[in-house]
Amino acid sequence: MIEIGAGLGSLTLALDASGADVVAVELDPGLVSALADVLQEHPRVRVVRADAMRSDWDALLGSDDVPWILCANLPYNIATPLVLDVLARVPKVVRSVVMMQREVGERLAARPGDDAYGAVSVRVAYRALASTIRRVPPEVFWPRPKVESVVVRLDRLSAPPVDVDEDRLWRVVDGAFAQRRKTMRNALRRLGLEPAEADATLAASGVAASARPEELSLEDFARVASAMPA
Repeated sequence: MIEIGAGLGSLTLALDASGADVVAVELDPGLVSALADVLQEHPRVRVVRADAMRSDWDALLGSDDVPWILCANLPYNIATPLVLDVLARVPKVVRSVVMMQREVGERLAARPGDDAYGAVSVRVAYRALASTIRRVPPEVFWPRPKVESVVVRLDRLSAPPVDVDEDRLWRVVDGAFAQRRKTMRNALRRLGLEPAEADATLAASGVAASARPEELSLEDFARVASAMPA
């Protein structure tokens, strides 16, 4: 297992107790020193001072094919980019179980039609099956935060569920969600398609011109991307 932001080792000790080999990553030099003291009698834990957003994942996880699980309590500012980066670049991490601010976590696991559904939800669905395990109330923390948290589980898919050029797919997804509540016809026109081209693309993909991005699944977006003019 790899833990991001190990702090003073509360979660680290629990991971070690599970019998797993653990890499505990912490950036703060003061916490790294204290963490090393806490874990000095736990030889299966390797403490690494590193910035998870700039890490050499091969160096952290090794060169073999052993699968890894990422566990972390992620701060708001890195939760989404870290999860997306791990999904895109670190196939050795086959599962992530992460706690984060509720709004952020619900966005990762949202399905079409959910209030939290957006471009991030589609990017996650391309690489993983995501689910919200539980909400965590503010009163269990000290000091008490002003927000709720959630624990989200992401299980990596063996392959993306759609066969589509990624650049085209993300161009459509990002463009569609750039202005929420707008129709897909308007979204494609903002991407440079003429009205007739937008209508033909949507007709070929089986998506209504009046459909909203929030209603479309990953599969819907993939069909639109594939039907777009080159």
